[in-house]
Amino acid sequence: QVQLVESGGGLVRPGGSLRLSCAASGTILSIYVMGWYRQAPGKQRELVATITSGGSTNYADSVKGRFTISRNSAKNTVYLQMNSLKPEDTAVYYCNADGDTGSGSFGSWGQGTQVTVSS
Repeated sequence: QVQLVESGGGLVRPGGSLRLSCAASGTILSIYVMGWYRQAPGKQRELVATITSGGSTNYADSVKGRFTISRNSAKNTVYLQMNSLKPEDTAVYYCNADGDTGSGSFGSWGQGTQVTVSS
């Protein structure tokens, strides 16, 4: 079992910043990719950003230039720095990790953290 725990959500004014963190724990041999997804009310979950073990990143067009994903592989932790936040960034943000436990692959999700952008 691999567990993911997110933190750092909250209420912020438009134009503000937040930093999300997600720590993975459990039986982990390696993590191939970690990422952030979000789901707004009434909408499907969508990709925000991903980062591979080699450091390659991928971003949704809607967040390019405003959000930055990074990871600390030694701590099995991924971060999402969110700047210039807009009301349309309001959503529950979920962390995801895919990797290997040593006895098989895993794909895990966190419980989600609420981000609300409002004046």
